[in-house]
Amino acid sequence: MRGRKPIPTKLKLLRGNPGKRALNKCEPQPDLKIPDCPDHLDAEAKVEWERMCKVLLAQGLLTDMDRAALAAYCQDWSRWVRAERMVLATGEVLKGDNGLYQNPYLAVANRAQLDMRNLLVEFGMTPSSRTRLAISPQQDPDPFEAFLNRRCNLS
Repeated sequence: MRGRKPIPTKLKLLRGNPGKRALNKCEPQPDLKIPDCPDHLDAEAKVEWERMCKVLLAQGLLTDMDRAALAAYCQDWSRWVRAERMVLATGEVLKGDNGLYQNPYLAVANRAQLDMRNLLVEFGMTPSSRTRLAISPQQDPDPFEAFLNRRCNLS
């Protein structure tokens, strides 16, 4: 796929549609829902899962379809925390038979941090991506709009 990665309609609306391009009226609109937490996440990742689910649901950005992306973020969070603790305990630079070398946990921490940041951008959860959001108060759904959306989803 060429060009820029498409921005979800929900994020475009939160940003006020700055490009004024036509919005996809037939984009899937899954129900807001906290997905089941995957069993494979470790304890640290599960704590982050609970925290992020509350934050994302409050912003109207969490559906069952987001489970894998959120799980990946939470696992990266856990990996980053573990690696940072190891770097803190052993130091950023280690001494070996051939001289000084970078702590391997530092590379793990840096990679996990990069992966986390990339996933946070997907949810509009970094400072720069958040500055483009304009959250309006929740309104009761318009019955006519719901009817039109339903017709779009049937085709």
